[in-house]
Amino acid sequence: MSGAPVRLPPHVPGLRIGLFGGSFDPPHEGHLHVSRLALKRLKLDRLWWLVSPGNPLKETRGLRVLDERMAAAKKLAAHPRIVVSRLEAEIGARYTYDTLSFLRERCPGVRFVWIMGADNLLQFHRWRKWEEIARLMPIAIVDRPGATWKAANAMAAQRFAGARIDESDAPDLASLRAPAFVYLHGPRVAQSSTALRSGAK
Repeated sequence: MSGAPVRLPPHVPGLRIGLFGGSFDPPHEGHLHVSRLALKRLKLDRLWWLVSPGNPLKETRGLRVLDERMAAAKKLAAHPRIVVSRLEAEIGARYTYDTLSFLRERCPGVRFVWIMGADNLLQFHRWRKWEEIARLMPIAIVDRPGATWKAANAMAAQRFAGARIDESDAPDLASLRAPAFVYLHGPRVAQSSTALRSGAK
C-alpha cells in the first residue's frame, strides 16, 4: 500500500455507501443504470465509483490512462450521490480485497455494500481472496443481459447460497452482517466497455 496521503470521499459513520469498481474504459450508460438501480433499491446514501488502475484478470494493454477515464466517468455520472474516486491508485491496491479491507479499517461505522454485475459473479471465484471478500461486506448483484440464469449457478452463488436474502429485503442489505447478498432485477442495459472499445476500433 502507498504511504502517500489518501483523499477519501466525504463519509461519516452510519452512511450507507455502495462501492462499484471497474476500469470504466470507457464509462457508459450501463454503469449509470446499475448505479441508479442500486441507489434506489438498496436505499443508499452515496455510491462511489472506484476507477481501477487495471483489472488483474483482463488485458491492460491499450487501457486509457487513469486521468482520462476519471474525467470521462465524472462527466457521465453527473449525479449528486455518485462520487468518482481514484482510491485504488492512491493506496496502491491491485486487488478488490485490499481495497475493501482498507475502507473497512479507515471508515469505521460506514455501512458499505459491494456492487457487481451478474456477469462478474460468473468469474468471482477467480478473484483473489473471493471468499474473504464475501465475508468482508454485503454484496449486491445486479442483473445483466446474458447472465440472468448463469449467475444463479455460479460457483460463488452456490458457495454462499445460504447468505442470499430475498429481493424484497434489499433495503436491509447494508445493515446486515456479511456474508449476505441479494440479486437485483429490473430493466437492463446491454452496453459494455468491451463492446464499446471494439466498436471504436
